[in-house]
Amino acid sequence: METIKCRSLPNNKSKIARTFQKVINLKTATKIASNNGIGICMLTPHNKFDQDDSNTTYKPQNTKDSHKKKDARAKRRSVLEALLAKLFASITTIKAAYAELQMAQNPYCSDAIQAADQAVVDELKQLSELKRSFFKNELDISPQVTVMLAEIQEQQSLMKTYEITIKKLESDVEVKGSDISSLTKQLDEAIAFNKSLEKRLNASGPLSMFDNIQFSLLNPTHFVQFSHYALRSMRSFVKLMVREMEVAHWDIEAAAKAIEPENTVFAKPSHRCFVFESFVCKTMLEGFNHPNEEHQSEHYYFIEFKKLKSLNPKQFLTHHPDSSFARFTRVKYLQLVHAKMECSLFGNLNQRKLVNSGGFPDSAFFNAFVEMARRVWALNLLAFSFGEDVSIFQVAKNCRFSDVYMEAVTQDSVLETTNSDTDLRVAFTVVPGFKIGKTVIQSQVYLSPVSP
Repeated sequence: METIKCRSLPNNKSKIARTFQKVINLKTATKIASNNGIGICMLTPHNKFDQDDSNTTYKPQNTKDSHKKKDARAKRRSVLEALLAKLFASITTIKAAYAELQMAQNPYCSDAIQAADQAVVDELKQLSELKRSFFKNELDISPQVTVMLAEIQEQQSLMKTYEITIKKLESDVEVKGSDISSLTKQLDEAIAFNKSLEKRLNASGPLSMFDNIQFSLLNPTHFVQFSHYALRSMRSFVKLMVREMEVAHWDIEAAAKAIEPENTVFAKPSHRCFVFESFVCKTMLEGFNHPNEEHQSEHYYFIEFKKLKSLNPKQFLTHHPDSSFARFTRVKYLQLVHAKMECSLFGNLNQRKLVNSGGFPDSAFFNAFVEMARRVWALNLLAFSFGEDVSIFQVAKNCRFSDVYMEAVTQDSVLETTNSDTDLRVAFTVVPGFKIGKTVIQSQVYLSPVSP
């Protein structure tokens, strides 16, 4: 290996030493900081290593002296480039060791911390020795070999940094996965709690008041209470149906417009669900003014109502496939769930075929429908238990709002987003109203500004 040493000159300063001093002079160097806080000197554009000191320049006597001068200058430049390459490689190594030191902090690993700390110390010692050799003009390096080794060292340090980064990202993914699992568990627990709470509310709410009630004490208040109970099941089914549409990538807005083609102004995009609720309510309550079983007494309807309000609908349908309730369930399902809709949601018509053949599917979607059908059927039985004329009514579009016959389906609707002078009219009926004798149970409507 060729060794380059600077030859001593009088006054203990060689030409190369004086040139180095000029290069590293603070007036012509810019200090920058690396990511780990180590300062280095960035040479200014003035390439003084290609120039001779003014005190030592001489005019070449012949061509041979000129070539020697150029060779010496090229060697000095190669040594400096090798020096910088070694310096930058050491900085990259320190950066990788520092990253490894940080990684070893969490989770804490004493062996990894000591190894990374020792790597930093060793590299700093090498830099210190390099600095000492530089200032004492004792650099003993081969430019070609040093540059190659520096490149290898830098690439290895970069690979180590990337490996540490990958480990950090993998650790973050594991933490996120653990958080997702924990949140999923909490969500499942919350859903289970809500279901149990709903069951308790149903048990102690509108149904419990009918357990010991006598037929003679029956009044329209009982009908209002049970209608709310039936409406909850309709809304639950609507949520399930819309969820299935979203899974099947339906255009919800286009589907809503297909049901309610008029230009209705919705206060919120989520209010489009009221269009689907309107469709379900109208379908399920169609024919409500006709008794399910004609030529029966009011007391008979009341007894049938008390039987049906607490039974398991799926078990009842299985054991009584030819009952009036079973026929009602089949007819309403085929009306509500169109063949194209069922094929789009589930990819086949298996449920429809089973219903047409007299069977009942065992799916979450159909079970939700059966529960809704049971409550609507029971509400119809309760209505005819009063022995008075029963009818349902809807409000025509663009009618003025009336507190007697209507209530707004939501309070945070267009009422809060329009001026007091805005003329609000009925956009569509969400839940039909009822008339039992002279008693009126309000319909539920969605209000919207009048189209200009």
